[in-house]
Amino acid sequence: CVAAGAAALEQQERTVCFERAVEEALEARKDRRARTLSDFRYVCRRLMRRNEGLAQRRVRGMSARDCEGYLRGAFSTPVQLRKARAVLSAVFSTAWRRGWCAENPVARVEVPRVVEGRVEILSPGEMEQLLEAAGVYEGGVCLPAVGMMLYAGIRPHEVARLTWDAVDLVHGYIALQARHSKTGGARRVTIHPPLRRILERAAAGGGGRICPASWGRHWAALHRAAGWGSPARPWRQDVLRHTFASYHLGHFRSYTALQYEVGHRDASLLRTRYVDLQGVRGAGAFWL
Repeated sequence: CVAAGAAALEQQERTVCFERAVEEALEARKDRRARTLSDFRYVCRRLMRRNEGLAQRRVRGMSARDCEGYLRGAFSTPVQLRKARAVLSAVFSTAWRRGWCAENPVARVEVPRVVEGRVEILSPGEMEQLLEAAGVYEGGVCLPAVGMMLYAGIRPHEVARLTWDAVDLVHGYIALQARHSKTGGARRVTIHPPLRRILERAAAGGGGRICPASWGRHWAALHRAAGWGSPARPWRQDVLRHTFASYHLGHFRSYTALQYEVGHRDASLLRTRYVDLQGVRGAGAFWL
């Protein structure tokens, strides 16, 4: 009994505070993208800032109920809670592998249910407005990137990493290497006629970047120049990618082909909350 008690006490003391567990989880993920690590740090800092005493609390003694309370003490919306739960689970997974806790208590925290609203896409008039603004803003320096996002579904952070040597106009594709993509997987996207015309007009060569320096600043300024950015008309996140997906499915009618173009592992997300076929107008003309 004494030996068993001593072993249990030793096991109980073999743990670390939550702040140290976060540091270890970040170290274990140091090869991830800068944006991913930034989001990870933000969630953990907010958890510790909004929950007094969490930073110094030992991870071994934390229950699923504790974790749920900490999550709800720092975040409110279902989308925020879902993302924060994933980050907190990653922290405890690392702690469990280090032997600092007996289980991952977040695994027993219910995943927040997100009720998806209708996916918003650009109307034909809004697309024309954005492309016209991109054509005149700073001499059209952002137009190739806008074209890639609208007509190829490339994410803003992916296009920011692309260089012109990834563009093959002869064979009609853009090659996204694993280092370019959000998910870490390589893919090849098709250059359709409207995008081809934009890229041919850009007439750029060599291995320079597609986007201008300080891309984030230019992208935000272009939104405003095109008429978005006010409280009455905010810019909708991922709206260009959703517009591309909706028009692609509306015209080519293939989830498999669309899945390949956007780089998803399966079509489940596309089927549930990625496209708006009701808002598609003239799907065939979009690709001419």
